[in-house]
Amino acid sequence: MGSALAAGAAGIAHGSTTDNASRPLRLGAPAFTKTDDPQELARWHRAQGYRAAYCPKADIKDAQRLRSLEQAFAAEDVVIAEVGRWCNLLDPDPVKRAKNIATVTEGLALADEIGAKCCVDIAGSFNPDVWYGPHPDNFTTRFFDAAVENARKIIDAVKPRRTKFCYEMMGWAMPESVDRYLDILKAVDRPAFAVHLDPCNLINSPDKFYRNTDLLNECFDKLGPWIASCHAKDLSWEIEMNVHFREVQPGKGSLDYDTFLRRLARLPDPPPLMIEHLSGAEEYAAAAKHIVETGQKLGIAFNKV
Repeated sequence: MGSALAAGAAGIAHGSTTDNASRPLRLGAPAFTKTDDPQELARWHRAQGYRAAYCPKADIKDAQRLRSLEQAFAAEDVVIAEVGRWCNLLDPDPVKRAKNIATVTEGLALADEIGAKCCVDIAGSFNPDVWYGPHPDNFTTRFFDAAVENARKIIDAVKPRRTKFCYEMMGWAMPESVDRYLDILKAVDRPAFAVHLDPCNLINSPDKFYRNTDLLNECFDKLGPWIASCHAKDLSWEIEMNVHFREVQPGKGSLDYDTFLRRLARLPDPPPLMIEHLSGAEEYAAAAKHIVETGQKLGIAFNKV
């Protein structure tokens, strides 16, 4: 077992599996305000009841704006959860692939400078047409080795002091399972490599859909010490002549949010929970209301100082 993985595994003994105390959770969503002013952005999140945020638009070269954003969000006790750099790190075109690796490397540097919890991307895809699309070689040793090499290259180029680099789980590209994520964690073997938890992305079969409580518990049992940020969404099954899962607003699908929130709140330092993939401020507000009310019924507090 790699040194970084061993250190995280040691934390399980006094972390997610034995400590039943619930800690306050930080919920976040995209900003629906037109201002770019750091203080106004931070205050908007606070006014909506959010204590976590996606990283606002910023340039790694603009040190003054980065400091202003960090200070403004800290003053409002709003954590910057993640810098998303959504591009294909395994693009079949070597020129595009190199450009994408540079984009994600810059994203990790920005996350470290602004104090975000993580920089996140998917591991990539060999699909030449859709950057996140399926491909038969996405489950090969070649894919695994390239994903490991890219993670090491990005982390070693930045040497982050206070943030993490993560791959988001995917249903048709590694890491597509909890155990595969553990394998990648072990192979990368860098303290700055962590887990981005999106349980809906792991649900790629009827078995996982119906047994998503077991899947959630497996996520926290095995990956808990490394989770840096989480996505909040839900899944419904659209009945037709083949399997078709559809992302829906939290509360309108079948994901076991009781278990999701309960296990998240038992982590020693619960990562931010970020709502995504909805349409407009009203849908996000409704999703947040459902998640907070679900947590309150379980005795879980949200967004407290």
